[in-house]
Amino acid sequence: MGKILCIGEALIDMICTDKGMPLSGGENFLKKAGGAPANVAAAIAALGGTVDLTAKVGADPFGQHIADLLTGLKVGTDYLFRDKDHFTTLAFVSLMENGERDFYFNRGADAQLSVADLNNIDLNQYSIVHFGSATAFLPGPLQQAYLYLLHEAQKRHLFISFDPNFRELLFGQNKSAFCTQSWHFLNNCHFFKVSDYEALLLTGTNHVEAAADVFLKETHAVFAITLGSEGTLLGCNGQHTIVRSIPVMPVDTTGAGDAFVGAVLFQLLQMGLPAGEGAMHRWIQLVANGNKAGARTCQYMGAMEAFRHLSNKIFE
Repeated sequence: MGKILCIGEALIDMICTDKGMPLSGGENFLKKAGGAPANVAAAIAALGGTVDLTAKVGADPFGQHIADLLTGLKVGTDYLFRDKDHFTTLAFVSLMENGERDFYFNRGADAQLSVADLNNIDLNQYSIVHFGSATAFLPGPLQQAYLYLLHEAQKRHLFISFDPNFRELLFGQNKSAFCTQSWHFLNNCHFFKVSDYEALLLTGTNHVEAAADVFLKETHAVFAITLGSEGTLLGCNGQHTIVRSIPVMPVDTTGAGDAFVGAVLFQLLQMGLPAGEGAMHRWIQLVANGNKAGARTCQYMGAMEAFRHLSNKIFE
């Protein structure tokens, strides 16, 4: 079996546990390691895959916590770089009683992952590179490192996976820049996963079937549009179909999409990397198992804690 490299942010979510309290009034916070690429890597490792994460954290206790947690989950951290000049990125979140989130993003080291850092990585050891950062399209060295790695992965004919991870709180005033940069990756990857909202945003359509038609026309990738409890819309070889979800009573949906992506990539390695020419029936099975991984994650609190309950036995 080959090896997977995930690139993007590793950060700390500081979740206010004072119900309905704005951040200005919150006094109690729960520390949770996060970042979509880190979550995907943790899911792959939990399923039995070999995976490394390249990201940048601070040379501080929060960065150490992330490194220790990922190591404990068997994610390779040789390329988790420590920056003595920038603190580990922190995201403060409080859920208000009206359902809105009070959010403050204190960006630090994640933005500093650079092309020079990536030059330390021997890309020949990997079969898949996954781009899944919510912050890589914001200004900073990571933005250029992201593009550089895409180019290098293409040169080596590696399988390229992409999840744009749109965050309204980061890009709400600059959706066009997010979409433009995302389309560059959509047009140059083999597989991508988007949410139903992201599908509409990226295609300018009003329903997911129309969005799927646009993706089929404009890209050469296999894609998955996640639909929550309705399942996943799979696009492959000029057609699309719905793969039904697994009914569960959700406890916490955090990380479910990342578990889905991790499960798909893990299976791709096992099956010998079927790309766009792969048969629809094979992809239906991949996505069905991805839905199982996402559903299992929803049954536990906290993404990385939930991944401890993942194993490839859930595919049986």
